[in-house]
Amino acid sequence: MKFIDEAVIQVTASAGGNGCVSFRREKYVPRGGPDGGDGGDAGGVSFIGNPHMATLLDYKYRKHWASGKGENGSGNNRHGKNGSELIIPVPLGTEIIDDETGNMLADITVADRPAQIIRPARGGRGNARFVSSTNQAPREAEKGGPARTMHIRLSLKVMAEVGIIGYPNAGKSTLIARISRARPKIADYPFTTLTPNLGMVRFSDNMSFVVADIPGIIEGAHEGVGLGIRFLKHVERTRLLIHLVDCDPENGRNPYDDYMTLNRELSSYSARLAQKPQIVAAGKIDIPGAREKLGLLTEALKGLSIDIFAISAMNGEGVSALVARTANSLSALRLSETGSEDLGPE
Repeated sequence: MKFIDEAVIQVTASAGGNGCVSFRREKYVPRGGPDGGDGGDAGGVSFIGNPHMATLLDYKYRKHWASGKGENGSGNNRHGKNGSELIIPVPLGTEIIDDETGNMLADITVADRPAQIIRPARGGRGNARFVSSTNQAPREAEKGGPARTMHIRLSLKVMAEVGIIGYPNAGKSTLIARISRARPKIADYPFTTLTPNLGMVRFSDNMSFVVADIPGIIEGAHEGVGLGIRFLKHVERTRLLIHLVDCDPENGRNPYDDYMTLNRELSSYSARLAQKPQIVAAGKIDIPGAREKLGLLTEALKGLSIDIFAISAMNGEGVSALVARTANSLSALRLSETGSEDLGPE
């Protein structure tokens, strides 16, 4: 399945049905009076989270969506049938944005809870509704409410508590495959991963979390270099980042420079993103000569009070300690966020 995380569609809440002008005409009923029924209400437009969807692919090819139109009223006080509500399923983590104004209308993060973005148009009243003591035979009726169309931009941000970031070919895919059941494509060339991969990490019976492997970010990503900022948005929902630096002595890279460069890219994209807690993992430590690079990285970051986990995603060295720290940090973050919510506004 092709991964699509952006789509623009046109949604229409159809018009309500018109009220009817009618008079009762039956044999032996000479003064039947007005009996025009009301028009039916049209359906509104809502979006709902579907936990079984992982991409916006359906909306790349189908661009026009409309709710059911209200039927017109008719004689004998018959009301028109209401139109059906348009309920559009989207993956969890989808933002519903007005494409013309840029305003976010809804953020779909919970399954099976519809978010209505266009209210239904009401049906018009028939002439039976206009009877009064001074107007016994009204010949007026209302038209149904007009249709309303909006252009909606769907923006999917994956739902993960932990994001793994790092330069291309740093070993992110190997790490997520080691700690979860995700099976991303793994190869020895840059930009192997072209879409985010999600995996569930089970640390204990009562502690698990979702981790996302974010495609390679490089210097200049916020200006469109490499894969650009297309996938940076997928770490905006995370609580914690694992910053994986490559200690392979044969790649000619400086782990400290890579660490600082990626943090600058995060800051250029979003100050809030740059402030997320990070755990630093020095990868490929099993390769001869990698520990010398680790020593240089540790010395360079000494003044920042950052703990560095030396790991090998290939053979599993140090991975258990990294997962344990991640789980403990997440537990603390969850508890602090719950406590903040309990305190309420000042």
